[in-house]
Amino acid sequence: MLTFSLLVVVLDNTILNVALKTIADPHVGLGATQSQLEWAINAYTLVFAGLLFTFGVVGDRLGRRRVLITGMTVFALASLLSSYAQSPGQLIWARALMGLGGAAIMPQTLSIITNVFEPRERGRAIGVWSGAVGVAVAIGPVTGGLLLDHFWWGSVFLINVPVIVVGAVLMVFLVPESRNPRPGRLDPLGVLLSIVGLISLSYGIIRGGEHGDWLAAGVLGPIAAGLAVLAAFAWHEARTDHPAFDVRLFRDPRLSSGVSSIALCFFAASGVFFFAGFYMQSVRGLTPLHAGAMLLPFAAAQLIFSPLTATTVRRFGARAVCAGGLLLVAMALGAYPLLRVGTDTPLWVLCVMFFLQGAGLANVVSPATEAVMSALPREKAGAGSALNNTARQVAVAMGVAVLGSLLASVYRDRLAQPLAALPSGARATASESIEGAHAVAERMGAAGQSLLGNADLAFVEAMRVAAGTGAVVALLGALLVLRAMPGRRPLENAAEGPVERVPEPAPDLEKGRR
Repeated sequence: MLTFSLLVVVLDNTILNVALKTIADPHVGLGATQSQLEWAINAYTLVFAGLLFTFGVVGDRLGRRRVLITGMTVFALASLLSSYAQSPGQLIWARALMGLGGAAIMPQTLSIITNVFEPRERGRAIGVWSGAVGVAVAIGPVTGGLLLDHFWWGSVFLINVPVIVVGAVLMVFLVPESRNPRPGRLDPLGVLLSIVGLISLSYGIIRGGEHGDWLAAGVLGPIAAGLAVLAAFAWHEARTDHPAFDVRLFRDPRLSSGVSSIALCFFAASGVFFFAGFYMQSVRGLTPLHAGAMLLPFAAAQLIFSPLTATTVRRFGARAVCAGGLLLVAMALGAYPLLRVGTDTPLWVLCVMFFLQGAGLANVVSPATEAVMSALPREKAGAGSALNNTARQVAVAMGVAVLGSLLASVYRDRLAQPLAALPSGARATASESIEGAHAVAERMGAAGQSLLGNADLAFVEAMRVAAGTGAVVALLGALLVLRAMPGRRPLENAAEGPVERVPEPAPDLEKGRR
């Protein structure tokens, strides 16, 4: 049931990747621009990341099952609002509310697993937990494609509601309640600083990609302000006795290297998934269902390798497995520029690249997560889970913002000359996104074929640049892991150490707290 709740959260994001093109279509969707689509993703991830650590503490204090079910209720309500959004702005705000629900769900799943399973069994349990991501990746895109083939775009969000209702009811009976007997206090100032800093930084990055002028005051100002606020956040967190995000935990090399490897891996991979849907549907002409099916090799790799990571870590050590996973991700992303992936690349080549990326991700997430959780006592499971997932969600937001903005800048630059002869309105629409260029070309009739070809070529070149940048980030992550992550013996010793079990409160005390 815990992996079921995780599956719901991940399922939504994988479905959204397939639906982006449809939402961008002004005829059947909302006519969202590329920057608005980036915000539809980042509104979720930034709120999610900003509140993860707080909800980890809230779950430790109030009861993890209780917070988990509350989060699923909020997620269902936000999904309903997203499905009936009438404008990109409404969708962005509804997605932010979904981030609030997701932030309440995610840390509880891993912290309950940590409390239920003994240290020797925890690695295998976390492998199954990570494998739920692969299941979601397998189900999500195909489900999204089927829904979009038969219903309107909002159905990709509406599908969450019945799934969550069933899951919440079952959790009441199947998931045990647990809490930290000595929970920490909340840190409203830290939460506020983290959200303001991340949103300001992302806004500046996305605006830079949208307008192609990285030196403008409207770009540099938000980026500088975001960095300054995040620096103030780190200073505050290092000095308060009840931090929302305890930066002092990074003194443990197991935790710091594990969190860093997860962040760099997801930064590299998330930006690629953002533009992969547009490439497969807009450039290659695949239907949403076929585009979703193209991601099945990624999901298959997740399902195959995630449950095996506990065994491979015991044999080779977390450092070797994690570094190898990052190298596989770098290899998969580096294939885009090295193989000159273009408008006529055989689709089986993409399937192989997706499989390598999924295998790499599986071999990073499980051992890195186990390294993080083994560095903390069991009563801090909520904080450790939140720390792990905060790093991942911040990395997703930054990956979409940075690599998406890089793609937008290169795309606009490469298309500038072919668009020079068009009227200003058509030129602005075509330069916003590949979907906008296709819409302009369609209105031009036969004369638009040249624009269509130039737009596709500009997009694939921008995609290669963004993927190559992601490959460099993944490679740097592998080097960091080899240098900083402890070897096999320290991690095993930590996993075997004694950990105090957290008892479930008696029913009469539980009632009294209410």
